[in-house]
Amino acid sequence: MLRSRFFWKLLAGYAALILTTVLAAGVLCSRWIERESLAQSERSLREEAAIVLDVAAPAFDGEPGLWMELQERITRIGAAAGTRLTVIRADGRVLADSQRDPREMDDHSTRDEIRRARETLGPATATRFSDTVGRELMYVALPVFGADSKVVGFVRAARPLVEIEAQLARVREAVAWGGALAAVLAFALGAVFARRVTGSLRRMTAVAEAVAAGDRPRRLRSTEAGELGRLARAFDSMAEELERHVAEIVTDRNRILAILAGMSEGVVAIDREERVVHMNRVAARLLRAVQPPRHETRIWEATRVRAVRDILVESMRAGSTTAREHELDEPGGQVIEMHASPLRDGRGDVVGAVLVLNEVTELRRLEAVRRDFVANVSHEIKTPLTAIRGLVETILDDPAMADGTRLSFLGRVEEQVTRMSAIVTDLLTISRLESDRARPERERIDLRGVVCESVERLRAAAEAKGTRLEATLPESEAPVLGDEEELRQMVDNLVDNAVKYTPEGGRVDVRLSLVERRARLELRDTGIGIEPRDQERIFERFYRVDKARSRELGGTGLGLSIVKHVALGTGGSVAVESTPGVGSTFRIDLPLAE
Repeated sequence: MLRSRFFWKLLAGYAALILTTVLAAGVLCSRWIERESLAQSERSLREEAAIVLDVAAPAFDGEPGLWMELQERITRIGAAAGTRLTVIRADGRVLADSQRDPREMDDHSTRDEIRRARETLGPATATRFSDTVGRELMYVALPVFGADSKVVGFVRAARPLVEIEAQLARVREAVAWGGALAAVLAFALGAVFARRVTGSLRRMTAVAEAVAAGDRPRRLRSTEAGELGRLARAFDSMAEELERHVAEIVTDRNRILAILAGMSEGVVAIDREERVVHMNRVAARLLRAVQPPRHETRIWEATRVRAVRDILVESMRAGSTTAREHELDEPGGQVIEMHASPLRDGRGDVVGAVLVLNEVTELRRLEAVRRDFVANVSHEIKTPLTAIRGLVETILDDPAMADGTRLSFLGRVEEQVTRMSAIVTDLLTISRLESDRARPERERIDLRGVVCESVERLRAAAEAKGTRLEATLPESEAPVLGDEEELRQMVDNLVDNAVKYTPEGGRVDVRLSLVERRARLELRDTGIGIEPRDQERIFERFYRVDKARSRELGGTGLGLSIVKHVALGTGGSVAVESTPGVGSTFRIDLPLAE
């Protein structure tokens, strides 16, 4: 408390007020007492002068011997009263004086009190320094009237002012001591009052500082009456309401942060000075931020992606939502979709902006794949349809066409229909493989039987081309979990491709083995081989190394894509090794069933 500046200011103000009041009261009281003392002295001198007047009046009309008697009486009266008494004739000659020999005294007709008494014909008062006694005196003079009502002389009473001043000094001293005592008591009471006021204010300040520091508001629990008590109770009510609001804000904030943290989209918020207010983990990952930035970090310091800062600033300046896509200059070329909206306060002023980031790399890739797929399907189906249409129109336009020619045309129509049917069948197969809802339940299948059936089914086609087709199977079971029809399509496509692209007199070896809890299927041929630049793309839909040769052999361009889907859908992998002009080796690894 002693360190409180407000306490000392309040105490100093209270003490200054009390001291000023006491000093003013003392001065006024001293002046009043001085006036009353002077007035009392004047009244006393008048009374004494009146007594002397009664004594001296007979002497003005009597014999000179009476003056000697008057001198003696005045001396006794003056000594008894402690007052200087003087009897003066109208011409100014002193007839008698209680303290001096009248014969030694000069003319008094010019004295102020005598002159005023002569002029007013009544009592006159004067205060001056007396050369006769060497002191400052108060004089009161009364005129003495004769039988004819004329002034025949004056009676004067005088008293030294030192006695009055001594009395006033005693009064002033008493007033000073009283004022000092009152000031001490007032100072003590002021200290108690100031301590009480500052104590309450100090407790309120402590609560306010705790609130400002983010601590839980304390309660004053004041039982005082008056304004301070009402203020303390209002402070408690405010603290309770503030605590409730803070709890609601914290709850809402935590809920919002939890929602933002659980979002699959990235969220970035900045203020008007481009300082980062919030950045969730998804946004930090997309923007390559090492960690969520601090509040004072600028957006251009948090991420090197300039487009993020540009779209946020543009949204703040325009005051509207802005959207665009941006491809990151990173390996893999991620594409992010950005939506920026301005943040406004309660008055509608823009105070920042929020950006929602959504990675659409896979979506854009799938859209590109879809476009390519639609284009390829349209192209692949258009070719046989065009051929069929041309052949049919030729037949219809020539009713007299020879039977042999008509049969030849119809045979070519059959070939195109068969090709288009194969394309549709493979498209339906890929669609079924890519649809999780259409996938059949897996069952335990011995892969040896599937491989053996596929080899036997295609052996006739291989022998027709003069190609040697051999299969090597393990003695023990090779069980895998999968769909038998899908596995059969996978093996058929691999063997069929190997037979088709192996020249006459070549060799195709199919080998099934068990390697580290996996079933490995290898197909080696001595065909035309695949260039290195094509090996990564041969599993794409409708991708052909030699398009003319593929169509000539009746390929749809979907066989290896089906092989890849089946292998991956069964939990396996597929790889290829090839040397142009030497041959190719396709390798498929499938996990064995438990």
